[in-house]
Amino acid sequence: MTFGFAPSSAASLSTSADLSAASTDPLARMLEPAEWASAGIPLLRNPREVVSGLHARHRPRPATAVVAVLDPDERLSASASFTRRPDPADGWMFRNALLAQLRRVIPHDLRRRTPVRTAVLLYCRDGDARWTEEDGAWMWGLRDACTLHGLRCGAYITLTRDGWQVLGEGRGGRRPNTDSPPESFTATEAPPLLPRTGGAASEVLRRAAAR
Repeated sequence: MTFGFAPSSAASLSTSADLSAASTDPLARMLEPAEWASAGIPLLRNPREVVSGLHARHRPRPATAVVAVLDPDERLSASASFTRRPDPADGWMFRNALLAQLRRVIPHDLRRRTPVRTAVLLYCRDGDARWTEEDGAWMWGLRDACTLHGLRCGAYITLTRDGWQVLGEGRGGRRPNTDSPPESFTATEAPPLLPRTGGAASEVLRRAAAR
């Protein structure tokens, strides 16, 4: 027989209120640079090649997010870009947007014991290269979307007028930037994946392979 103390109704109400506030507070769904740096995010071997390839392929303008999936050899398996809605920064909304794009362009890896592919996010925005709360929300969203799609969470990269920067690593460069023309696309790509089913996903992959 075990003995314990039942929590008071006041304590239960307080806990419920705290959880409810956390679930509705966008500031609870973002990651600080120190949290991101200590999360064990895998380093890109050649970040400039990845950034230049995505910039040339998608030609992002401010408020454009580019999510890409890399294979174990850091070759591009799939990528998608979309424009961020003019809503307040919220990691939960960013997570949903990223997850929707990932589901469109590549099958999930949830059946694997450990992830073998890595998702990275390039976000083109106004302002300078310093971390913002919006960046923190994108970091939270990327990490959560990767978990739900069976991928490793990879680098978060900003593209501004000052150039590009891999946040949490201190690596970056002046080109490409928001004003520079795209360079010749030379990034290596993995062979196009065969979709598991036909329909819209098949058409998306077919168009991506043809570009």
